[in-house]
Amino acid sequence: MRVSVCHCLDCQKRSGSSFAAQARFPIEQTTVNGESKQWSRGEATFSFCPECGSTVFYHARPFREMVAVAIGAFAEPEFPSPYYSVYEARKHAWVEIMGDGIEHYE
Repeated sequence: MRVSVCHCLDCQKRSGSSFAAQARFPIEQTTVNGESKQWSRGEATFSFCPECGSTVFYHARPFREMVAVAIGAFAEPEFPSPYYSVYEARKHAWVEIMGDGIEHYE
């Protein structure tokens, strides 16, 4: 449904990076195989690989009808670029999200 990056402080802490990048898919079109461990904070539930601890997917407000999958989980350098960059007021000064047609939100 969309590919985005988020610069909010929660995503920075959760990802261990300066922003988080994710692809969102309709929940009814996704299937989860294998084990995962969950951690919730506020209105978000994050699912991690129990072996390596990597974020694999999560559900968060206000997009409960979608599953967000961390782009790094695809291990695909040619993955489509983001359409949205959100919480840019919290973006690190040295980060620049570039590309044609990307919407930027404070």
